[in-house]
Amino acid sequence: MSQQYAVASPAPSALATNKLIRNTYILLSMTLLFSALTAAVAMAMNLPSMGLLITLGGYFGLLFLTSALRNSVWGLAAVFALTGFMGLTLGPFLNAYLQFFSNGGQLVMLALGGTGMIFLGLSGYALTTRKDFSFMGGFLMVGILVAFLLGIGAAIFSIPAMALAVSAIFILLMSGMILYQTSAMIHGGETNYIMATITLYVAIFNLFTSLLHLLAAFAGQER
Repeated sequence: MSQQYAVASPAPSALATNKLIRNTYILLSMTLLFSALTAAVAMAMNLPSMGLLITLGGYFGLLFLTSALRNSVWGLAAVFALTGFMGLTLGPFLNAYLQFFSNGGQLVMLALGGTGMIFLGLSGYALTTRKDFSFMGGFLMVGILVAFLLGIGAAIFSIPAMALAVSAIFILLMSGMILYQTSAMIHGGETNYIMATITLYVAIFNLFTSLLHLLAAFAGQER
């Protein structure tokens, strides 16, 4: 009597989830490298700051374009346009720290290392435990909106204490966003790797700039 043995295979949902996570982290790595390149170009050319209006207009315009094209191949071009633009805005920001603080290079490297550790730690925790952090969605949305408005107010009215508070709040919010987005990829809340990449990229970008701001305020050595 012959026996047939069925070979177990991963469920389609598991395969789709693994593919989404793989594609997201590959694209995220590429956009971070591209953003670093454009930031280096801006620093080498000593480009001036684009100003608040141009920066916000370019960011939200390219973000809207990326969202609109997320299901087409042009969405990839939009992702690199957005992250490249953000790298260009970061260049003058970094130059200012390097010129104003004698330990500016150390501050940048500390902020970069801290950002990497936070991202890897939180992503690893979400991927390993597979906990569902979808309950954080509403809180994060409201928190980011409030912090964004407070940040604009601090910039317009030049209120250093408020700017520091906003940076601290953003570190917490972006940490929560990393957990939320990673969880969404695992549990089906996010199925588009382009949008997942953008969310994680923005979280990393804001985490880095906020950490750098706080480090400069408390450990910066003015020239």
